[in-house]
Amino acid sequence: MTHHRKLAVICAVLFVVLFAGSILSRRRVEAISGGQATLDEVLYLPSGKTIKKLSLGYSGLLADIYWTRAVQYFGAQYLVGDAHYELLALLLDITTDLDPNLTVAYDTGSIFLSQKRPDGAGQPDKAAALVEKGIHANPSNWRLYFTLGFIHYTDRHDPKAAQLAFQRGSEVPGALPWMKAMAARMAERADDPATAASLWQTIYDTTKDTGLKDTAVKHLTSLRVESELNELERRTKAYFDRHNAYPEEWSDLIREGLLRGVPVDPDGAPYKLRLDGTVQVQNPKDFPYLERHQSPAK
Repeated sequence: MTHHRKLAVICAVLFVVLFAGSILSRRRVEAISGGQATLDEVLYLPSGKTIKKLSLGYSGLLADIYWTRAVQYFGAQYLVGDAHYELLALLLDITTDLDPNLTVAYDTGSIFLSQKRPDGAGQPDKAAALVEKGIHANPSNWRLYFTLGFIHYTDRHDPKAAQLAFQRGSEVPGALPWMKAMAARMAERADDPATAASLWQTIYDTTKDTGLKDTAVKHLTSLRVESELNELERRTKAYFDRHNAYPEEWSDLIREGLLRGVPVDPDGAPYKLRLDGTVQVQNPKDFPYLERHQSPAK
């Protein structure tokens, strides 16, 4: 056996012994502290890149161990009730440094991070960063884009960022058609009707799913109505600026040259002019994806 071979074997044995010792020490600490991690423990967790260099080719196995540890840590903290999850982001970062292709750590781990306390760590920005890390390592995994969009919308309350995430994911080969639908829906939420209409039109033109085509038509129609309602209200405001009062009937606007005739929705029903200058549809149920201008519930 050569000198270098002997040295490699000695290092491998030493690593295994030290790793086993660290596990035993960890269990001893947990037995004393009741299994609750403290901020001081962060100081004793090396970076994933450091651990990977010492893994001797077993980084995938160590990633599984750290992922299991992250899940156990989350579960233990969750049971406490008033947990703070200080180590969760670090454990997930180490896990994904060891195995950048362990997609479950990005998918599930990010949800652990993003949910509000006590159901999660309440760290949606870190969750989004974790998924972006996963996307960088796994650009062909469209499901990670869905997870990113979900976090942006539900936990970060950023529909524009969610729209971009879904839209990026929809362009990945093999992505399911509803990713485009989600992008379009987020564009509506982000008050970006032009982008929303463009996306829904693309969906209608490209999908073979009849149900999705029908949904696209409903969204496109609702977006058209939304645009018409906004324009009509702009004209009632112009009337108000001239007379210091809102029009009572459509004929008032027609006499002023602000309209050519009574405006109707895509189904042919006249729009309703209200005394406060706002405009509504006759039958809101015919346009289920209107974001505004719904008649108040009776």
